[in-house]
Amino acid sequence: MRTLDELDVAGRRVLVRVDFNVPLDDGAVADDTRIRAALPTLRELLDKGASLVLVSHLGRPKAREPELSLRPVAGRLGELLGREVALAPGVVGDQVQAMAAALQPGGVLLLENVRYEPGETKNDPALAQELASLADAYVNDAFGAAHRAHASTEGVARLLPHAAGRLLEREVTTLTGILERPAKPLVAIVGGAKVTDKIGVIERFLELADVILIGGAMMFPFFKSQGHEVGGSLCEEEGIAPARDALAKAAAGGCRLELPSDLVIAEAFAADAPHRTVAGVDVPPGWMGLDIGPDTAARYAREIARAGAVFWNGPMGAFELAPFAAGTRAVAEAVASAPGTTVVGGGDSAAALTQFGLADRVTHLSTGGGATLELIEGRTLPGVEALA
Repeated sequence: MRTLDELDVAGRRVLVRVDFNVPLDDGAVADDTRIRAALPTLRELLDKGASLVLVSHLGRPKAREPELSLRPVAGRLGELLGREVALAPGVVGDQVQAMAAALQPGGVLLLENVRYEPGETKNDPALAQELASLADAYVNDAFGAAHRAHASTEGVARLLPHAAGRLLEREVTTLTGILERPAKPLVAIVGGAKVTDKIGVIERFLELADVILIGGAMMFPFFKSQGHEVGGSLCEEEGIAPARDALAKAAAGGCRLELPSDLVIAEAFAADAPHRTVAGVDVPPGWMGLDIGPDTAARYAREIARAGAVFWNGPMGAFELAPFAAGTRAVAEAVASAPGTTVVGGGDSAAALTQFGLADRVTHLSTGGGATLELIEGRTLPGVEALA
C-alpha cells in the first residue's frame, strides 16, 4: 500500500473515504468511536495544507431517507476538529462541484451519504469519475468498508494519486502482523452466533495458532457434532458439518481447539428468565445455553494469560443480558490483562470491551467487521488492493 508519506497534499483537495457509519439516536451521534478513529488522518492532511472532501456511507438506504443523512455526523466532526464542516446537499452534481472548488486549505466538506447514489454499491465507473473530479488526490481510511468493491472504495482509487490513511494502514499492518509474525503461543478466541460466518477464520487459525477457544452460540454445532444434546439453544444446522471437520483437523494437526466444559442455561432468552449453571455441556429440553460457565471462563483466562499474542472475535454468550455476561467479561478482562499483543476484531467484541470499560487496554481494537474477518481468512480486500 502507498501511505500518506508518499502523497503530496499541500495546497491540494483530497477526497478521503472515511467510515462514519455510526449509530444515531434521536438525530444525534450516539457513539463517535469511528469518527474519532479517523481524526489522526484528517488532522495530518489538514496540517500539511490540504483541503478535504469526505465521503462515507451510513446504513443501507433504499432511497434518500432523511434519517440516514450525515448531517449529525458533520456537526459532531466539526466539534472534534474544532472547525466548520460543511455538509454537501448530495454526493455529486453542480452544487457539490462548486462547494468543493471553493474550498481553501484547511477547509472540510462532507458529502451526503454516498449510498444515496445507487451507483456506489455497483462500483459504477461514472460515479467514480464524478467523485474523482472533486479532488486532486484520494485517501482511503475506511477499513470497515475496504472489503467492498464500491465506487468510493475501489473505483475512484484507480483514477487519482492515492494512499492509505493512517487508520487503514494500522489496521492492515496489525492484522497482517498477527498472522505472519505472531509472538507465541498464539491464542485465537472465536465466538458469536454462527460457525458458517467464522469457519474461514477458524480454518486459518488451525494452521497458525497454538490454541483456539470457542464460545458463543457457535459452540452448539460443535457439541451436536459430538452427539451432545443442545435443548432449545441456538444451533445452526448448517454449521454442524464444518464444526465436525474443524475438530478433525485440530485432532490431526498442531493446534488445540478448546470447547466449553460447563454452561449457563436459561428457560428463555431474557434477563429475568430462570437460569442456572450446569456442569457438562448437555442442555436439557426446554432450556437454552446462553453463556460459557465459570470453569470454562477460568480455563480460557489461563490460556490467554500465557499467550504471546491474542486475537479475539465474537462474544462468549449473550453479554447484553446481565445474567449471561460473565463469560464474555472474564475473557475481556483476561485479554485486557494479557502481557502480549492483543488484537480484537470489530462488532460485538468491541462493544463488549466498551461496555466493560476495557477498550483502551488492548493493543489494537479493529474498526472493521467483515473486513477484519476477510483479511484474517486471507482474502483480497478490493479497497486495499486498489492502493498498491
